[in-house]
Amino acid sequence: MPAGPGWARPPSPGAEALPDWRERPVPSRARRIYTRGSILRRRFAVRFLKYVLPLGALALLSAIVLWPEFEREGENARLSFRRMSRAAPESVRVVDPRYQGVDEQGRPFNVTAFTASQQGSTNVVELEAPRGDLVLSGGGWMLVESRDGRFDRNANILDLRRDVTIWQDDGTLIETQEARVDVKGGNAEGDRPIAAQGTFGTITGDGFRLRDRGTVVVFTGNARAVLEGGQ
Repeated sequence: MPAGPGWARPPSPGAEALPDWRERPVPSRARRIYTRGSILRRRFAVRFLKYVLPLGALALLSAIVLWPEFEREGENARLSFRRMSRAAPESVRVVDPRYQGVDEQGRPFNVTAFTASQQGSTNVVELEAPRGDLVLSGGGWMLVESRDGRFDRNANILDLRRDVTIWQDDGTLIETQEARVDVKGGNAEGDRPIAAQGTFGTITGDGFRLRDRGTVVVFTGNARAVLEGGQ
């Protein structure tokens, strides 16, 4: 039967109907279009990795080779630190220290210095430019000072060294190189040569003893006095 318009031959039995070639998907690979910026970024990334990867490998190899040396140096540093901490006790340094107290009768005394340093837990402090102020019997005062010193806070004993000077409000001045002062008891003594002057004149000797909170001064050794006074 001749084919006419709108007529199609039916498929033969057992045969699959083949789709029309115009309905099949066209096998194609769409090409990606690169811009100038993307090409430059890609080129930069390639160059960057070209240099970074060899450097990273070299750094990793160096770390693997040198790691035992780092561990050995760390152990030596820890050992030296422990030895130093055991050999050198802790020290405390204070600027412009002040120690205050009162005696049995409530009279105050003060010990000051330019600096004070204390080693460990001891109550003895080393002083630079120490100075002690004491109230004497009858309301008078005494001032002691030197270049260096040491203060025992438990015993209230002030040891003075180098250019020791003892002043009293009655005009008495005693100069020596070493002296021990009981700042709470108000007494002082020394066994180095001394020179004293005051309203009484001048006295030199091999040592001195200051008792009864400054009311009595005894000059020891070869003492020599030049007295001055009115009638």
